Amino acid sequence: MNAPAYEVIIIGAGPAGMTAALYCRRKGLRTLLLSKDFGGQANWTTVVENYMGFMEIEGPELMRRFKEQLPGENLILVEDEAIAFRAENGLFLVEGKESGSHRGKAVIVATGKRPRKLHVPGEERLRGKGVSYCSTCDAPLFREAEVAVVGGGNSGVQATLDLLAVGARTVYLVTDLEITADPVLADQIRNHPRVRIYPYSQVTAVHGERMVTGVTIRSTRSGAEEELAVEGVFIEIGLEPNSEIFPDLWRNQRGEIVVDCHCRTSSAGVFAAGDVTNLPEKQIIMAAGEGAKAAITAWEYITKTRALRSPVTI
Repeated sequence: MNAPAYEVIIIGAGPAGMTAALYCRRKGLRTLLLSKDFGGQANWTTVVENYMGFMEIEGPELMRRFKEQLPGENLILVEDEAIAFRAENGLFLVEGKESGSHRGKAVIVATGKRPRKLHVPGEERLRGKGVSYCSTCDAPLFREAEVAVVGGGNSGVQATLDLLAVGARTVYLVTDLEITADPVLADQIRNHPRVRIYPYSQVTAVHGERMVTGVTIRSTRSGAEEELAVEGVFIEIGLEPNSEIFPDLWRNQRGEIVVDCHCRTSSAGVFAAGDVTNLPEKQIIMAAGEGAKAAITAWEYITKTRALRSPVTI
């Protein structure tokens, strides 16, 4: 016999998912919060200076405080990865990799984004062996090392600054265009004695057996190639939404889940919040606010459908 359905299943536990869970709990909804990574992208942030109530706080500490506030009646936390989603018999089924099937009357998708990969030879094989997507996590490992950073936006320049701060010997910044980071960041690395910038260039291969030993870069203008002897490669070329398990009809060309101003998707009973959506600005404070909004909208949906639930269609 199937276990009774939750009223709301929240997939993802970053700022949006955890805030949604808190609001659902406070509204008295039987709620499941399912996520393999409590804190999400905010855990990669060294210092947060624009979250109200804190002059300055580390990202992981802020997320720890979010999670600390969650426990209470009606809320179940399950640390697991959602690997499948479907509608069935008027309910939504979310399949956990380890925890099995979970049934819910409504769903809030708050799965966030993940680092975009280069998809070049050696990248996947050397992931965690010198290839990194998180300077906050891994920069301290490269003190007095030669390191490459791929990406000229804010995240690439911030990674460069993180590496300089821990004492990297030389940072090679490789970007397919010019540096596009905010001037307040870019000005800190231009003409820096330990930074070499390669504009209009791409990394085409990562080399090494047990650990990274170098990269090949190619000029997008001349086609000329050069090998750089480095011990680490930080790939900072943006993020892509964790939305693969959800129907195409919900997503835009970037893979983001399209929502209206009430966090509703095109399917009744399904809501989404945070960076996985087409929300134009990706900020912790905005994700948290959208999570609260999604929970309130889900509560309104549940209260209207408790007496008579219409069939779910996707």
